[in-house]
Amino acid sequence: MKELYRNHQYSKVDFSNIRMTTAGMGSGNVTYFLSIPFKEVENNCDAYTSFDHVGGWNHKPALQSRKSELRKLLLPDGELDISELKTTKEGLQEYWIQWKHREVQRECFFGKE
Repeated sequence: MKELYRNHQYSKVDFSNIRMTTAGMGSGNVTYFLSIPFKEVENNCDAYTSFDHVGGWNHKPALQSRKSELRKLLLPDGELDISELKTTKEGLQEYWIQWKHREVQRECFFGKE
């Protein structure tokens, strides 16, 4: 995401179209598939340059704890953009999280330099 941004290809993760599958769970031969699509945005300050997740198998992800950890990476006015809970039929549960990197997108917080 940072590289796209530096190349003036402003984008963000398209949360609604993230696809996860975990075929074969329990068989000893799991095929994990993950598709994370991006969508372009026009303005550099509408883009996101950092991305993470929190989740696990057959238990609710520790979202509040992860949010607390990630808030340390934000500037005071920064916000985390968090997906709806994504699940697979085999029990994987994930929240996907994106935010504006405080150094890469500095101009979005402090004005043009």
